[in-house]
Amino acid sequence: MDKMQGETVRLDRASNRLLIVDQTRFPNEKVVLELQTLDEMVVAIQTLQVRGAPAIGVAAALGLSVLAGESRETSAEKFKAEFLKNADAIKRARPTAVNLAWAVGQMRDVLQENPDVPVPVLKELLYQKAQALHDADVAVCRAIGENGAPLLKTCKRVLTHCNAGRLATVKYGTALAPVYVAKEQGHSLSVYADETRPLLQGARLTAYELCEAGIETTVLCDNMASYVMGNGLVDAVLVGCDRVAANGDTANKIGTSGVAILAKYYHIPFYVCAPFSTIDLNTETGKDIPIEMRNGEEIRSLWYQKPMVPAAAKTLNPAFDITPHELVTAFITEKGVLQPEDFKTV
Repeated sequence: MDKMQGETVRLDRASNRLLIVDQTRFPNEKVVLELQTLDEMVVAIQTLQVRGAPAIGVAAALGLSVLAGESRETSAEKFKAEFLKNADAIKRARPTAVNLAWAVGQMRDVLQENPDVPVPVLKELLYQKAQALHDADVAVCRAIGENGAPLLKTCKRVLTHCNAGRLATVKYGTALAPVYVAKEQGHSLSVYADETRPLLQGARLTAYELCEAGIETTVLCDNMASYVMGNGLVDAVLVGCDRVAANGDTANKIGTSGVAILAKYYHIPFYVCAPFSTIDLNTETGKDIPIEMRNGEEIRSLWYQKPMVPAAAKTLNPAFDITPHELVTAFITEKGVLQPEDFKTV
């Protein structure tokens, strides 16, 4: 029996465990982790065992519900203090993905909205909220797919960067949701997947899930995108994101801005697919989005039997870059296909 029921992240109520598919083990192994402690959850987020902005947010909410269920505090005051401490620790695990902070905020709101209820009731309310966020992610991603599929009617081949498929969410994905929905509707697309250095989410994850779904997939080294675009082999670009500023500037996996520049030059539509919760109206422009810097060993030695960078050489390893809003053709969300001027009115 599949513990995950076709999902990437879920809560097993019977054992009170957060279940995640360990994304560091693909494509050669499929391993399900059962998490119960705060340290396990923080490590899972920091080391990308769970990754993708929507999946991180849902994992945080479900994880906080698990921790609440494990609490032995009987005093509402002490229970809330413990919960808020756990929430702050999980929120700090990764700084760029706004979904993480948003989901933690949704869980904190449960305490604020129910100031005078006993601990057992709070635990149940927290579980209900976490499960609601989980279910909403499935529905939202399905809606992104349905809104995006019509834009691809005349397309045969699309390119994507990093992994914004079902592995980055609970189920359908964001950037790949239109591809999956189009396939359901009888329109099969082929996909070029950038390998996405240095963590290879495109090669390891996107290619894995697309091939598993029976979708023709070609993996490219990141510096090959210009070749396929320039030779007329790409009809559209679909990417996800970790945060969108109020003006439409978008933070996504490092290398995305280069893909956007190429798409603009070659007159190829460049779509950002994301839940509306990824749009951060409190962040004015991309300059205000914090960029996570990761360990240089991901560049130096992660995928090699021996280090491939001289020890004396420095490394620079930003996890994300900012794509300026003028390079984005449109934002595909569950609320429709939007432009930045629509963000405050939908």
